[in-house]
Amino acid sequence: EVRLVESGGGLVQTGGSMRLSCAASGFTPDDYVIGWFRQAPGEEREGVSLIHSSRGTTYYLDSVKGRFTISLDKIRNTVHLQMNSLKPEDTANYYCVAAYYTGTFYYPDPHEYDYWGQGTQVTVSS
Repeated sequence: EVRLVESGGGLVQTGGSMRLSCAASGFTPDDYVIGWFRQAPGEEREGVSLIHSSRGTTYYLDSVKGRFTISLDKIRNTVHLQMNSLKPEDTANYYCVAAYYTGTFYYPDPHEYDYWGQGTQVTVSS
């Protein structure tokens, strides 16, 4: 059984930093994509940052490039999202997501992901 357990989130001022973590379990084989989507009120879900479990391939939303960094701790099976220089427009509910990789996988498509965490709120005050 696949499980995703998120931690982190909360309130931070503009320009501040925050780290989200997601502990994953139950993935066999080691050929999956894991990372973060977000959704603000009235907005569509958008892929923020994702990483392949063994290839190391990463995806970043254009608006977070240079500010956010995703990493995967293979020993603890935990993915981290380090968010720096946070802006009010980063305010959203952030979801940990995961899916087994396929040859036609499109990282930013939410329909690719079978597993979703419960979500954690990130609020950036101006």
